[in-house]
Formats: sequence, C-alpha cells, structure tokens
Amino acid sequence: MTREEQLQLLQAKHAEAELAGGEDRIKKQHEQGKLTARERAQRLCDPGSFVETDKFVVHRCTDFDMDKKRFLSDGVVTGYGLIHGRPVYLFSQDFTVFGGSLSGMFAKKVCKIMDLATKTGCPVIGLNDSGGARIQEGVESLAGYADIFLRNTLFSGVVPQISAIMGPCAGGAVYSPAITDFIFMVRKSSYMYITGPEVIKTVTREEISHEDLGGADSHATRSGVCHFVAENDENCLELIRQLMEFIPQNNTEDPPFKPTADPADRREESLKTVVPDNPNKGYDIKDVITAVVDDGHFFEVHQGYARNLVVGFAHLGGYSVGIVANQPAWQAGALDTEASKKGARFVRFCDCFNIPIITFVDVPGFLPGSAQEYAGIILHGAKLLYAFCEATIPKITVITRKAYGGAYDVMSSKHIRGDLNYAFSTAEIAVMGPEGAVNIIFRNELKEAADKAATKEKLVADYRAKFASPYKAAELGYIDEVILPEDTRPKLIAGLKLLQNKRDQNPPKKHGNIPL
Repeated sequence: MTREEQLQLLQAKHAEAELAGGEDRIKKQHEQGKLTARERAQRLCDPGSFVETDKFVVHRCTDFDMDKKRFLSDGVVTGYGLIHGRPVYLFSQDFTVFGGSLSGMFAKKVCKIMDLATKTGCPVIGLNDSGGARIQEGVESLAGYADIFLRNTLFSGVVPQISAIMGPCAGGAVYSPAITDFIFMVRKSSYMYITGPEVIKTVTREEISHEDLGGADSHATRSGVCHFVAENDENCLELIRQLMEFIPQNNTEDPPFKPTADPADRREESLKTVVPDNPNKGYDIKDVITAVVDDGHFFEVHQGYARNLVVGFAHLGGYSVGIVANQPAWQAGALDTEASKKGARFVRFCDCFNIPIITFVDVPGFLPGSAQEYAGIILHGAKLLYAFCEATIPKITVITRKAYGGAYDVMSSKHIRGDLNYAFSTAEIAVMGPEGAVNIIFRNELKEAADKAATKEKLVADYRAKFASPYKAAELGYIDEVILPEDTRPKLIAGLKLLQNKRDQNPPKKHGNIPL
C-alpha cells in the first residue's frame, strides 16, 4: 500500500467514524433539538482543543448477527480537551449508534478515559445519552457498567466527576451519574429512572409520563438527583463550563483564583437594612450573598430543591468559595430532611476539593412535626452535622439573625471547628426563641400574672435582651467578632487570606461511618 493509499484509508476511517450511525440518525438527533456526541464534546471544550481517542474501536459481539453491524467508535466518543485552558477528560455517548447502548468495548473506552483522568489529576465529564445496556452482549455489558461504577467510587474525591444527562438514562445506567459529584439535565429531552413508565404500569398499574417520572424538573425539585437544569444542549454545556470556573483539577490543588476589579474593601450599604427589625419577618438570603461576592455573581447549586437551604459557588476577592446559607424566605430557614442532605453533600464536595466554605446562618431550628420525624430528620440532620465536623477546609460563619438550638451547633459553629465566626448585631443565639423560652421558664409566673399579655411581653423583651443577642456568645468566645453588616465582604476576604495556609486533619482511620 502506497503512502497516498495509506493516507486515503486513514481519511476514510475518520469519515466513517464521524458518520456514526448514519446521516438519517444524525438528522433525527438534530430534529429533536439535540447535538450529536462529537458536537457536544467539541462545544464543551475550548475551540479546537478536543482530541478524540479510540476512534476506531468496534464491538466484539458475534451473537444475533452483531458481527454484521459494526460502527467505528462503538457508540461513545472519548477524548480530552481544555476548558478555560485547563485539561479535562470526557466521554460522550452517541445515541445514533445502537441507541448509545453500552457494550464491553464501549465500557473499556470509558474506563480508559477515567483511568487517564485520575493518573493525570484532571476532571472527568460524562455526557450521557443512552438506551442502557446492550442486550445482545448480555452479562458483558453488565460487567462493563460495574467496571465504571467501581472507578466512579474509587476516584470519588480524587478528581471532580461531572455528569450531564442529555437524553435517556435508565436502569443500571443511572448509578454512574448518581455517584458523580454533579448532575446536569436538559429540560424536556432528558430523563433518569430505574424502571420506566411501561414497567411501572405493568407492575403497579400506576400511569405516569417519562417527564413526570424522571424528567429534569422532577429530579431538580422533588428527588434532588439533579443539581442543574438546562434549557437545551448548548445551555447545558455552558453551565458545565461555568462550574469549572470554581473547582480545582484534583484533590491536591487549590481551586482556581479569578482576579476581579471588585474592591476587596468594598462596604455594602444595602446590608444595613437587609435584616428586618421584626424577627418573624422573612427576607431573601441571596440578597446578602450577591451583595458580598465578587461582581454579584453567585452560581447556585440545587436551586429548585430544598429551598430552605441555599448552596452554591462564588468568588470572594478572587478566591473560589462554597456558600451554605439558611433561607428565611422559605420555611423560615428551618432545617428539614431534604435541606440537611443537600447541605451535607455540598459541604463534603467542598472539603474533598479544598474549597473554603462561607456559612450564612439564620435558622430557627429543625422543622418540627411527625412527618419530619418519620422521614428521619434525626438521621438526615446528623449528616449535615457530620459533614461540617469532618471538614478540614477553611470555614467562616456569619450569623445574620437567628441561631437557635441544635441548628446553631450544626451550622458550622465554633464548637465544630468553625475557624472564624462572626455575627451581625441583629443576631439571636439561644436554645430557642424568646417566646418559647419564656413559656417554659416562666410558666408559673405567667399563670399567676394579672395581666398575662403584658407580663409575657416584658419577659420576652428581657430574655431577648439578655440571651437572644450575639454578646453572650461573644463573651464566651463562641463568636470571634460582632460586625457591622456592611463590613461583611471585607471581613470575609480578610478571613480567607488569613486562613489560606490552614492545616488541619482528622484522626487516622480507614474512613468514618457517616449516618447514611
């Protein structure tokens, strides 16, 4: 074979691989508003940086005449590229080839990419669009999934793992994304579930649509499986690129520093009045967050789920930080089972990857009621407590108003290794709210009082002045400083600089036993 013939063969192989399942199937993918696997990989990475690997791999199955149906790349595009100039590894499932179903060779390609990502200390991103296991390969396809699951688990906390669901993801296929750090879904074109509507109808007679059962909105608001919802493929890929601005390459690196023109000593006058005088009136904690972070940009995670707790990423003085905040505008900011799980997962991610945590506290306690008790609020609340206790990253806490009962302890208090703990002058730190405390402490006096209402009002005011303020805690050293709200940004940035070289460690052990 001449050199020219060799070149022509190589070009023909490339063309065949890039044709994937054929023009008709590519056209159908586009008609559904979806990009192809290669288009997704190329758009996710910086222009011209994506390099495909294992492009000429084919499956090895010979049963069911499968040896007559072979496509180069075998249903998954793998490779590496750059995002914001930093290397990442990725795999992108190709629905035009056997419906993106996973074969033994498909799994080997994915595992190779995951291994390379971990060896080189780079994030791994999976773009999922698959009908599940390739039935013709039987147990070999199941083994392939298990090989991927094992790597997801072993590499967890070593390199960031990100999953985008950009089409179907059902059955055993859902467990790989579930182990990864963040899941993105595309509204109206992606879904995740263990068993589909048809099986559910057969077994339980329940009728439900694909979208209601496993669509992006269902998982973003009800199950909490989905962290980010995108409107289309392009939006999904852009959101992943945004996330990468906040997270490091691996567990040994610091997160990326992003220079800003926003002054580090900027005082925010709007914070003077953000906390209402009425302690029972709500306000939006995101007004506090956006007022203090660089350029007002807050990248919220799990926006539609457990809205009584806000979590997400931002930059402060250029430093990447994770933010955890009670939301007084939703259920008064009380912690419940869902908020506890949401917060615990986020705190543990930040701790894995050296991202300092800023905690804004306005919490009246854990949500009461039999429904919460039966749902396991004790167990789930302990997850958030465990996560904060376990974390060795820099932790800065700001109590904006209420910090009552056990929830005060849980929300990154000084007692569980909070490094710097600040409080606004509006802060109320106590075992419980003044009214509840007075009802217990002074129940006999209230029974005997001639004017019960006036007596109670005075007792509540006295209790609030003596105990429900930051100064008792400050006297005991539990609060490092009572600050003016408008000074929050300068204080946080100064604290981050102070804690930049913090070193802390937990007792030697194989691993802890978090209350799952």
